Formats: sequence, C-alpha cells, structure tokens
Amino acid sequence: MGVVTPYDPVAEHERTRAALEAAIGRLVELLGGADDLDAPSGVPAWSVGDVGAHLAAVYLAYGSAVSADGGVDWDALLTEDEDAGFGERIAAVNALSIGLVTGAERKRLGALLAERGAAFLRHSEGLAHDLPVPAPWYGPGRTVPLAAATGLMLSETLVHGLDVARGAGRPWTVGAAEASLVIGQAMVTMMPLALDAGKAKGVRIAFDLVLKGGPRLAVVVEDGAATVTRDAPPRPYDCRITAAPAAFLLVSFGRMPVWKAIARGRMRAGGRRPWLATRLSELIAAP
Repeated sequence: MGVVTPYDPVAEHERTRAALEAAIGRLVELLGGADDLDAPSGVPAWSVGDVGAHLAAVYLAYGSAVSADGGVDWDALLTEDEDAGFGERIAAVNALSIGLVTGAERKRLGALLAERGAAFLRHSEGLAHDLPVPAPWYGPGRTVPLAAATGLMLSETLVHGLDVARGAGRPWTVGAAEASLVIGQAMVTMMPLALDAGKAKGVRIAFDLVLKGGPRLAVVVEDGAATVTRDAPPRPYDCRITAAPAAFLLVSFGRMPVWKAIARGRMRAGGRRPWLATRLSELIAAP
C-alpha cells in the first residue's frame, strides 16, 4: 500500500499562508507588466483584465468572510437556487465576479489585489486552521475550513496567474510545493462538493491518489457521494493515480490536457483497474 507520512495541519496551513503571500506578490508584479488588459487571457471569453477582476472579487469574498464585519451583502448579490449543481453555481458566480470590479478600480488591478490579498492574510492571522468560514457562493449556508479557504485563495492565484501570463505573453510557474499545498488544503474539501451526484449514482470506486512529494489521498465515490481522506488507513483500491502535484492541479483545472501530462511522464494510472482513472475527472467537476 505504500508509506503514508502524517502531516501537521497547523504547520501546513502556515506554509500555505506563506505561499499565498509570495504568489500574490508575483501576481501583482505580473499584472503590473501587462501592457494590454483587454488582451485575450488563458480563459476563453475573458480578457486579462477580466481575470484580474475575478481574482479581486475572490480576494474580497474570502477577505470579507474572515473579517469581523463581513463586509459584503451576499444575500443581495447571489441568486439562490437550491437545485443548481456545483458547476452551474460556480459558472454563475464567476460571471458575476468580473462585473464587480469596474472603472477606476480595474485600472489599478495590481494595487487592488495587493490590498485585498493583504487584508485576507491580516484578518485570518492567528485564526484556527479548522475555523468554519462562510462560503455562500458554494451553496446556501455553506462553510469551508479556513485552511481550505486559504488553499483556495492560493489555487485561484496560481491558476489565474497562469491565465494572465498566457494573455500577457509572460512567464509564470506553478511549483510542486505550491501545488501540493493546494491539493492538501483545498481539494480535500472541494472534491466532495464538486462531485456530480447524478453521474455518481450507483458508482462505487476507490481511488488511491498519490502526489509525488506531496499528500496521498483516498478518494472514495460511493452511490452519489464522495469522501476524500488524507493519511487513510490501508484498504483495497480500484485505481491508483500517481502524478506530479503541479500537473495534477493544472489537469484538474483544465489548464493542461491529461494526454500531455501522461506523455511527459507526470501522470500515470495503475492498480487493479487502471482504466478507471478517467472516471475521476468525469465524476468531479472542474471549477
């Protein structure tokens, strides 16, 4: 079954905070060097400025969630649809987000991101890693642990930083250590939320997800629900997916084709039923 190395959730959360602060600094520098905010980005139908505006909205959302006064009236912004699936809800929120930053604010995206990123880190400093943080954009009354919120902020910064870089024609890297933190802190929480319950109905598959140099996750889909466990005790798995953390992150977010990750030797499937590896992306929606 392999060796499982226990992790320290408090220490890992602190590393995630440090990685987020560094990534925000890189992002601000990247946007500062972008000559044309109207240039197409790595996100279809979004410009470089749209991506920056979306990130500014994300930073505001999580910053307001951890601040004392809340800061944002989400009831007035979000249209509640309890029947909406995860993908539909996220698509609607993403479409809303790019319109929240306009005019003069859009012209100073770098400074705005620096301010809002620093506000999140300041307001969340010293809070427990497992503190429930309101996240109504994922569903009515939904919360996520602070560690997951911090990991999600990091994932948004890394992935959308790549989108900005592709549009601006500038370099951007997603490091293995950063990607490992996102997977361990955020994806453990988000994968069960992103499960397509309809497609998962009647399905029973246990995935052993091994990230090289990073976390090892047991992803179990069983009749319309999913659980994701770190440091899971030994058990039989149907399929083992071994991947480089950055490759897995980019494939999960649709920024790298799975065939390219396989061709480069950064992802492979094994176990009793390796052909089931493709089911993971079918069952769990990309954000």
